[in-house]
Amino acid sequence: MKRRGLTGCIILTLFLLVPSRAAAQEKLRIVTTLPDLAYLANEIGGDLVETFSIATGYQNPHFVDPKPSYILKLTRADMFITVGLDLELGWVPALLNSARNSRIQPGGEGYVDASIDVPLLEVPTRASREEGDIHIFGNPHYWLDPDRVQIVARNITKALNRLLPANKSQFDENLEHFSTRLDSLYVEWKERMEPYRGAHIVAYHNQWPYFEEAFGLDIADFLEPKPGIPPTPSQLALIIRHMQQDNLKVLIIAPYYKQDAANLVVSRVNGVVVPLASSVGAYDGIDTVFDLFDYNVELMVNAFESATE
Repeated sequence: MKRRGLTGCIILTLFLLVPSRAAAQEKLRIVTTLPDLAYLANEIGGDLVETFSIATGYQNPHFVDPKPSYILKLTRADMFITVGLDLELGWVPALLNSARNSRIQPGGEGYVDASIDVPLLEVPTRASREEGDIHIFGNPHYWLDPDRVQIVARNITKALNRLLPANKSQFDENLEHFSTRLDSLYVEWKERMEPYRGAHIVAYHNQWPYFEEAFGLDIADFLEPKPGIPPTPSQLALIIRHMQQDNLKVLIIAPYYKQDAANLVVSRVNGVVVPLASSVGAYDGIDTVFDLFDYNVELMVNAFESATE
């Protein structure tokens, strides 16, 4: 009887020494489609979350190879954050289906569509494949506008509060700190861009309407004849004539497009190619949303200044 009682005491002691999730809370495992979303989740979740972004910042988010390692990450995830609309349509559904994780399926408590309540641009009245790669819900590159980033941050905060309600005050405080800083810097970025408000520029692909709206630019033409269709010689000739006639000097392009065609065009008009960052992580040193806009505004200002010399 004494031995049995001693054994019971040892078992009870060991049980009490094992940390529970409540006592030593595990980090919430979050998988995102883009590094911008992972950054926001880290910024708001702090030390209560760990994040993994499937796509890199220098990768075209339309085209991501679904790897087995991504499926494993999704299988173990507590939350999944997607840009939504149809940006990741070519690879997200297959990954989610393979993961078989009900928590992060559409409608699950851990599924977060970051586009909720985001005002969308370029919502088509009709969709036809003849028009190229048309986004049927609207242009999905909304994270390139600071005001819309604020909405995404709020969507992520709501999801964190839903999954970890005991930490709501911490998440809300982190959101407030982030939002205040972003608002303040946005004022500075707009002041820097103000002298060039209304400036006409050219883009390689139609992924910048939110950046265009946020900073008062006017994208007058595209190197692609239709979205997703590589530039043709005839299209490049048209762009060169357009830039010459309207004295356009600035051509913006994302890091994952080859610059050969863009370089050819600007060489004929004495212009400049501006390789903007399309996401956090697009280039070395762009580790935050603040870095992203700092970088892009700096490049645009420098490009406009050089174009007027």
